[in-house]
Amino acid sequence: MGTGRATAEDTGAGATGAVGAASSFLSSAEVAADSVVEAASVVGAAGGVRAAGAADRSAEVAVLAALRARPLRFPFTRDSLCCWAYLAGGAVLGLLTAVLLLALTALGLGLSVVGVGLPLLLAVALSGLPVGALERRLLRLVEPAPVPDPHRALPGAGRPARLRTRLRERATWRELAHTLLVAPPLTAAGLGLTALLLFSATLVVSPVVVQVLAPETVMLIPGHAVPGPLHALPFTAVGLAGLYLGGHAGALLTTAHVRLARLLLGPREEDPGGQVLELTRSRARLADAFEAERRRIERDLHDGAQQQLVALSMTLGLAAYELRERAGAGAGEAGAGAEAGALALVDRARGEARQALEQLRGLVRGIHPQVLTDHGLAAAVAEVALRHPVPVEVDLDLPGRLPGPVETTAYFTVTEALTNAAKHSGATAVTVHGRVVDGRLVLQVTDDGCGGADPAAGAGLQGLADRVAILRGRLMVTSPTGGPTGLRLEVPCSG
Repeated sequence: MGTGRATAEDTGAGATGAVGAASSFLSSAEVAADSVVEAASVVGAAGGVRAAGAADRSAEVAVLAALRARPLRFPFTRDSLCCWAYLAGGAVLGLLTAVLLLALTALGLGLSVVGVGLPLLLAVALSGLPVGALERRLLRLVEPAPVPDPHRALPGAGRPARLRTRLRERATWRELAHTLLVAPPLTAAGLGLTALLLFSATLVVSPVVVQVLAPETVMLIPGHAVPGPLHALPFTAVGLAGLYLGGHAGALLTTAHVRLARLLLGPREEDPGGQVLELTRSRARLADAFEAERRRIERDLHDGAQQQLVALSMTLGLAAYELRERAGAGAGEAGAGAEAGALALVDRARGEARQALEQLRGLVRGIHPQVLTDHGLAAAVAEVALRHPVPVEVDLDLPGRLPGPVETTAYFTVTEALTNAAKHSGATAVTVHGRVVDGRLVLQVTDDGCGGADPAAGAGLQGLADRVAILRGRLMVTSPTGGPTGLRLEVPCSG
């Protein structure tokens, strides 16, 4: 476990006060989604989304592909059992949904005259949301590739905002149409097929049933008693045939389910949510490309210009040594004066080269610190804290290395917060506290400065907020007048 651990006694209190402070700044995937939707016409990603949506709908259903590959053996494969389980689960879900919606609709219509039933009717209108989510989850029994959620992610949004957004989304009404119009006949077909399979299974074991119930009379066909187990063997053959045909029928019915689910429960090219998803992925690819280019620049500066400055400093040192040797060997008064002037110029050039080398090293370290790549976030933050002009207490307890984008974003968030604390806040102490909680990196930077910071005034935190939004995280700054100023970063550690 690579951790840089110290003590921050006031970190917990600082975090609590920061969250409840008056001045706050929130950047989340919701904010990024709004800006991305507005930029959709500029970026022109709708064509890519359209192609992706068409590819999803035209992709062959996995069950149908398995049926075509092994048509004779399919009823005896695991795929057939998955189809039966999916259809049985869908039938149960459909029955429960039908009963609940009928009850809500009846109560809503009956109570609408007094206004109480309107929320119930609204619940019926939004019933496609949970039913569609359950249906997409149930599809994983038969489809290896999940049907994507067509709705926009709204982290941090309140209930009224979520409600307004969902009511404006076309996907909500497609899910309602699937729940009210498409699911009932498919549920009825699933119930019929399930009943056929159960009856066929009963016929298969009919000789055993007759033997167990003897001497009681067993009638598999009304009005026709089965005298003994041997007379029930034809029914066993009929049951086996029913199971065999039911396997093929289940595959075809499952195929219809999957295709309709892709059509009605998945994203489409005209959905803003689909455009946001594609544009967010494009932004993530651009961010990755930018990170790779930044590392290339850092490597070129480290291996190129920095080494040349080192060589220049060494050459100037040799020149200064040679001049001193000549001055010590003795020369005329005029020659000694010229050599002393040249030696002063060389020493001045060495100092300037040394200063340029230090600046270049700082620049390279700021582009991407090597310690972050080699030893991780805790070591990199500890190194920054040692060089900071304001005392910094670091308390990072991490379970090991985090994903590269998470470490990079967290590192530059800490450095930006420390830079702002040193330049603007007048702080005398800064604490950096970080933990991984429920798969999310939670990082808190708090200073005891004068507060009153405006995150929107500078581009540093705004750029970091955009990177955090790409990672589906959030960045919050709280800075009431009089302090303290707190910056809180929450980023998922999974992809």
